[in-house]
Amino acid sequence: MNTVWMNQLAWPDYEARVQREQPVIFLPVGALEQHGPHLPLGTDAMLATAVAADAAAQVGGLVAPALSYGYKSQPKCGGGQNFCGTTSVDAATLIGSVRDAVREFARHGVTKLVFVNGHYENQWFLIEGIDLGLRDLGPQAKLQVVRLEYWDFLTEQTLASVFPAGFPGFALEHAAVIETSLMLYYHPTLVRQDLIPGDPPADFPPYDVYPTKRHWVPISGVLSSARGATADKGQRMATEVTKRMAEAVRHEFG
Repeated sequence: MNTVWMNQLAWPDYEARVQREQPVIFLPVGALEQHGPHLPLGTDAMLATAVAADAAAQVGGLVAPALSYGYKSQPKCGGGQNFCGTTSVDAATLIGSVRDAVREFARHGVTKLVFVNGHYENQWFLIEGIDLGLRDLGPQAKLQVVRLEYWDFLTEQTLASVFPAGFPGFALEHAAVIETSLMLYYHPTLVRQDLIPGDPPADFPPYDVYPTKRHWVPISGVLSSARGATADKGQRMATEVTKRMAEAVRHEFG
């Protein structure tokens, strides 16, 4: 069966592909988190999966089902935990899931594994899970792992064309132009353009307070407006991201 989706394969077919082709396995990691009134809760995992699938198609890889629960949403990059629907896990839970995934794919005979992160807050816990998983396997393990955040593959030139008035920074891009444009490209029926808020960018102090202060975050949960989002911008960004991801994977894995 010619597919990039691991979960569409029967186990003997998956085993045969692993043994015959040694394909790159892409494992998207997202979150179940509010993305304003106009985007679905599953945006992070959906986008990580979509770009992983496009990159996998370019390198003959396979995409595993996403780890869809992420680390706790933070006010200054995700709106925080106060929104209904945001469903997060503790750091130890995410670390353990990543650690287990590393060991399991190694057990399958996989030698090339790529974690594609779509949730800003996940980063350090992915690193820890990968480190512990590889430590468990020991120095004799053949598995190599790449971890990436897909937005890091956007060039300054593309960001300048997407944000002619100036790029506000990735932290404030939660549920804003980048994610909304990509969702308009990959999942247009799930975007409620009529509900996109027009709030100005959130203005946070250079420190955090606990318990978190909900009034710091716009009531919509959107940290800067997505009104400049278009499917064309989404296609432009998706094309660049997936092409550069594929190039990076080829470079690292040969």
